[in-house]
Amino acid sequence: MLKKQNDIMKLAGLGVAAMSLPLPGKAAAQPNIVIVLADDLGFGDAACYDPQFSKIPTPNIDRLACEGMRFTAAHSSSSVCTPTRYSLLTGRYNWRTRLHGVLAPYAGPLIASNRLTIAGMLKQQGYQTAGIGKWHLGWNWPRHNEKVVYDQPAADGPTTRGFDYYFGTDVPNYPPYAFIENDRVTAQPTEPFPGSKELVVRAGDMVPGWQFDQILPTLAGKAVDYIGQHAKTKQPFFLYFPLTTPHEPLAPSAQFKGKSGISAVGDLIMESDWALGQVLDALAQYGLADNTLVIFTSDNGHCYYTDLKPFIAAGHRVSGPFRGHKLDIWDGGNHLPFVVRWPGVVRPGSQCAQLISLNDCMATCAEIAGAQLPANAAEDSFSFLPLLKGEDRPIREAVVTHSPMGMFAIQRGPWKLIAGQGSGGSHPGDTGPEPGQLYNMAEDIGETNNLYAQYPEIVTELTALLKKYVDDGRSTPGPKQTNDVPVNVNKKTAAKQKDPAA
Repeated sequence: MLKKQNDIMKLAGLGVAAMSLPLPGKAAAQPNIVIVLADDLGFGDAACYDPQFSKIPTPNIDRLACEGMRFTAAHSSSSVCTPTRYSLLTGRYNWRTRLHGVLAPYAGPLIASNRLTIAGMLKQQGYQTAGIGKWHLGWNWPRHNEKVVYDQPAADGPTTRGFDYYFGTDVPNYPPYAFIENDRVTAQPTEPFPGSKELVVRAGDMVPGWQFDQILPTLAGKAVDYIGQHAKTKQPFFLYFPLTTPHEPLAPSAQFKGKSGISAVGDLIMESDWALGQVLDALAQYGLADNTLVIFTSDNGHCYYTDLKPFIAAGHRVSGPFRGHKLDIWDGGNHLPFVVRWPGVVRPGSQCAQLISLNDCMATCAEIAGAQLPANAAEDSFSFLPLLKGEDRPIREAVVTHSPMGMFAIQRGPWKLIAGQGSGGSHPGDTGPEPGQLYNMAEDIGETNNLYAQYPEIVTELTALLKKYVDDGRSTPGPKQTNDVPVNVNKKTAAKQKDPAA
């Protein structure tokens, strides 16, 4: 164990030694692009991000960090699933839409039919595009007498939002319990499932013989097959691979069951790392690694309601040094692992401490592919390509984060303003009598010392900046845009949400 910790400690500080490593040959003009998005993986769940306290091996995330760049100040736009997926794929803050929380089973699409996505933009630039994994951005399911029917196509899904191909489960612990290929289920979910508290799975329609522990292995196999198929062509591809883990169902496959020695969620963290490894190995096997940009990250922080006690007992910090978890406006809800490998551009073993958002994937991919984004797209996305090339400067003025109960936070430099009291999510949290919270993240990474009353001028500046971003309909330069719904930045009360399906 000591050797393991020493090895990871070297990795965590690898920037010093690795900065002298030579860069490989020149990268191709249009590389393949792969985004692997874990589900509910906290900052501290990746061993290379919290090496002193990590008790779960993540060799493939660590390997990617050794071979690429590890960002240490990356944030999702939201501390829950659906909103973050919206923002990642569109480059637009989720709170500009109708949704704060997650879409319910069988809900309609969140991404408007005329909104440009990463997939759609890359498709315009000649890329083949695929989404394999968890969608959770809505469909228009066919119905008969108000009952969902499965023998007809489901409209307005991924293949109408820029993806040439889709295969996945939509949401692994929501019905229908079936794989969906493009716009149809691959088998009819004719069997009623009563739900399971143990697995944290809702009741609903299920394909006979459905196995929850085979969801991720099936998806990983599909991703590997897709890479193999496109190795035979000269067309660049974009693969969006949103994992279904370590989110519930709490059903690790036999290969990983009990392997972490902590809990089923710990096992699923290891299985998530394995799925990333399958993709990395496939890229190497088919000779594509040197011409592929790989991004690995998570949609939000570690989930608290699947029982944190085993992790605490083991000494594993799921959120690393940050306060809070999934659903919270504190950094534990949205401060995430974010690793990028791109041979020929990204220096192996490098680190970057500049603020970025998952929203920024859109503008970055556009710059890489040579696309000019229109004014009504990617309104909150800044390209971090300069950072990948080794520059060390801010690419964005500030990062805005959001909780499922509608609470806002904005961080500029070290200062983080939360426009309300408490966590905005799962924990009431005593943050004092002030109507909001202000933290100096450079000095108080755990958000324990509320400075709201001591620095009114900073509160005023950040409040004005947040309101400007709202009123302008964008945070990037360009003509003003219109939000889909009225936006209220003044959520002032502590909020609780405990949704085992979030």
